[in-house]
Amino acid sequence: MKELSGTPINTGSGGQQSFPRSSRILRSADFRTVYDNGTRVSGPLFAAFCMVRREGDAAGVRIGLTVPKALGGAVVRNRIKRRFRAAFRLHRMDWNIDWDIVINPRKAAILAPFADLERALAKVIEKCGIS
Repeated sequence: MKELSGTPINTGSGGQQSFPRSSRILRSADFRTVYDNGTRVSGPLFAAFCMVRREGDAAGVRIGLTVPKALGGAVVRNRIKRRFRAAFRLHRMDWNIDWDIVINPRKAAILAPFADLERALAKVIEKCGIS
């Protein structure tokens, strides 16, 4: 089942496609830490900041999204966030890393096909691992 935009709809089945709180960056202090200590990776759809988490922190990759008001109104910004979360949720279990990643979408992400968002996110994961 898909939306018209090509973004998969969460059917509520949980499991591999879930997006628990432990996979999200929620606190502003955590965002600030990633910005200050992380590595910047740029692409056509977004800029990302990647940071390896310390030992003892929760395992797995966490994602945070910051969408500026310059990209559009609340509807547009929320749609962008929803699409990035869906791409992350679909592949979260494939990435066996302990990182925090903050994504700053660009205007090109508004109209980009969902498959392009998925590929761009995978490239960021790959680039962060090389850096």
